[in-house]
Amino acid sequence: MVARMLGNATSTEDAIQDIMMRLWDKRKHLEHHPNITGFVFLTARNYCIDVLRKNKSIVDDATPYLKVLKSGEDHKDVEWEELNTIIQNVLKALPEQQQEVFMMRDIDGYAFTEIAVAMAITVEHARVLLSRARKQIGIVLENTYSYERGDY
Repeated sequence: MVARMLGNATSTEDAIQDIMMRLWDKRKHLEHHPNITGFVFLTARNYCIDVLRKNKSIVDDATPYLKVLKSGEDHKDVEWEELNTIIQNVLKALPEQQQEVFMMRDIDGYAFTEIAVAMAITVEHARVLLSRARKQIGIVLENTYSYERGDY
């Protein structure tokens, strides 16, 4: 999860070391914690969110397209890159819990019970959050690629 969120091997290694140090510092408090797995997951997730917020940078919107065009790949790869960018932008606009549930379920393949434990929510709430995230993504894709406009 840390590697997926940070997207960089060096940042991932540094993050895991820092997370482990935080957990080590809190080891006495964790001895009797009812959900250590969930606590570790939330600690890692919160750390990654802090790192991403601290290192937020503005990226030129044309960058992904230029990379694909320079590599000489065909138009289908450009379309896939565009679709991926749209989905990533929608995900960034979603509330954090919806983002996490979507990523854990649809990208990482976690079961709803695992998601519920890791996020300290009920299975039903995890399902609702995923449904809302998927609905938002669907709305944006429907508005972007409309059959009536011929964008299909």
